[in-house]
Amino acid sequence: MPFDCIASPVGRSRSARGKANYHAGHAAEAAVARLYETRGTAICARNWRSRGGEIDLIGRDGDVVVFVEVKHSRTHDLAASHLSQAQVGRIFAAVDEFLAGEPKGLLTDVRIDLALVDALGRIEIVENAFAG
Repeated sequence: MPFDCIASPVGRSRSARGKANYHAGHAAEAAVARLYETRGTAICARNWRSRGGEIDLIGRDGDVVVFVEVKHSRTHDLAASHLSQAQVGRIFAAVDEFLAGEPKGLLTDVRIDLALVDALGRIEIVENAFAG
């Protein structure tokens, strides 16, 4: 299932490209969610919004809350390059806000993954992408 949102922009308006990218992004998120679910991680929220930012997918793998940022582009490397430091900061702010509602709060076991989806629909998961 290709996510060819980047196909020749010539002849397409900016609005049409934006819509195509929007739909390709949602298709990529849906494919990543299915992959996590087949691996046993229950997806409990999609596009969760907070005051600080948005989390594409939130899942539960046993006692671990898994936050997933999904990026798509022609290649995995190009998709990864679309993640800015400012966006990483917003992700962490949203994670903190989500965890405030968990029984263990900030002591909850957490993993933040980066899911990269290329134009052919291939998915690469980088677990604990922001650790260290």
